[in-house]
Amino acid sequence: MKEKNLKRLWAWIWALVVAVLLATVIRYYLFVPIIVDGVSMMPTLQDGDRVIINKFGQVDRFDVVVFREGKNEYIKRVIGLPGDKIEYKNDELYINDKKYDEPYLNDYKEKVTEGNLTDNYSTVEQLDGGKVPDDTYFVMGDNRRASRDSRIIGPIPKEDIVGTTSICYWPLSDAKIIE
Repeated sequence: MKEKNLKRLWAWIWALVVAVLLATVIRYYLFVPIIVDGVSMMPTLQDGDRVIINKFGQVDRFDVVVFREGKNEYIKRVIGLPGDKIEYKNDELYINDKKYDEPYLNDYKEKVTEGNLTDNYSTVEQLDGGKVPDDTYFVMGDNRRASRDSRIIGPIPKEDIVGTTSICYWPLSDAKIIE
């Protein structure tokens, strides 16, 4: 009887150890929670929102990504992929001379009372060759008037991208899939 109970105890201990190891690997290497700090991604994300970073997968246009610059981490939206020419004219986005809609900014644009949400801009004036270099991404915050992004710091190297985020889980009243 004691031997049977001892085997059960070891089975539970083993299951607990495996569960803790799996949780640790998932938490630190695959899906990492972070807290949004600042207003540069408003209205999509608010200061203090909690999101989950997916550390694997492809980075696509309009994904929200977290990247490192020095010791700091920033959260922004990918606007330009390698080889793209980015241009803003009269608050409209043009990528490689094709107009793109930004539906995630519609509500915010309606609230702007003076001027445009996004100032006129072109990579032709900032980047060599006028295009986003290979292995880099052009990122911008959704709060275009208060964002330190690629218009200021330049394109973000692929190796500085920590991951993408598409889930805001806190506060519960703002929990959503990020579009």
